[in-house]
Amino acid sequence: LLPFTDTRELQLLHFWLFLGIYLAALLGNGLIITTIAWDQHLHTPMYFFLLNLALLDLGSISTILPKSMANSLWETWNISYAGCGAQLFFFFSLITAEYCLLTVMSYNRYVAICKPLHYGTLLGSRACVHMAAAAWATGFLNALLLTANTFSLPLCKGNALGQFFCEIPQILKLSCSHSYLREIGIMAVSASLAFICFVFIVVSYVQILRAVLRIPSEKGRHKAFSTCLPHLAVVSLFLSTVMFVYLKPPSISSPSMDLVLSVLYSVVPPAVNPLIYSMRNQELKDALRKLIS
Repeated sequence: LLPFTDTRELQLLHFWLFLGIYLAALLGNGLIITTIAWDQHLHTPMYFFLLNLALLDLGSISTILPKSMANSLWETWNISYAGCGAQLFFFFSLITAEYCLLTVMSYNRYVAICKPLHYGTLLGSRACVHMAAAAWATGFLNALLLTANTFSLPLCKGNALGQFFCEIPQILKLSCSHSYLREIGIMAVSASLAFICFVFIVVSYVQILRAVLRIPSEKGRHKAFSTCLPHLAVVSLFLSTVMFVYLKPPSISSPSMDLVLSVLYSVVPPAVNPLIYSMRNQELKDALRKLIS
């Protein structure tokens, strides 16, 4: 794996920086999970999905950061072949599931604002469990497909990845196979899934915006917007960083930029999401205060 720097002092700085981010992610997501599980008033569809999001964030950041921190601390950049495969599978499984869950959460906001009288029918406890399970299962199947096809290609161009964790584009650079059509096909399936989710989120928020603008009172409009803003902020942060990493032109690509962008989409969102959700959510803040006191 690629070290962030060859200087020992900067390696230790990288370790302490990542440790701080990791502890912040553990604390923030752990508090959200504990609070939602503990407070009976938060046993609603929105908080059920938020609990699942916190679990996915914890899993995705735990898949890559501990290994990177250990590498910086002990100055060893090795990762086993099986370890690389496992890291790639779990990371892509969790971030795909997170994207699907963010799509489900946009549907939850759409029903709550545009069809409030049907909310209990459309989003009962069984429906919520089924949608969350579908998000997790989609992530698992997509990652299984990507990992199996990536590691079935023969790798003969060295064994050094230009990234601090196992990432598909960097692994493909080591392949000497000409059978890229199969890999392009698999990537197209993932891209189609991402595009469908993106369109669903956009359509949901267009409908939400139209419904909110029809609310006569300013207080009502503000309340409706305030329930959507955290989700919209999380979706924007996730999509903007991932799309820039995978769709940027090769002409502006460089090892240092790839490292920074990968940190932005793999490390920053799990640490920032709890803060985004707790800042605008009075119910969650009140429950957190009760739990801490």
